[in-house]
Amino acid sequence: MNVSVGPEFEDYVRAKVESGDYASASEVVRDGLRLLREKEALLEARLQTLRGEIQKGIDRADRGELKDGEAVMTELRAKLLARMT
Repeated sequence: MNVSVGPEFEDYVRAKVESGDYASASEVVRDGLRLLREKEALLEARLQTLRGEIQKGIDRADRGELKDGEAVMTELRAKLLARMT
């Protein structure tokens, strides 16, 4: 596989190899791809957590466990004002 990364990344990869951090350009690219995969996995885990929290809210709404929107906003405003003073 041949990949073109452009001059800026070529310089970066070259510098990493020249510094001794990596033995080859391929190692730099592989490490970058591993980091990308880890980042995607973390984002997916966060998304799953968020979906779970949303589902909890939907389930509570379905059971009728709702709060009045104006009461919630009043409570939030009071908490915000308390933090500011």
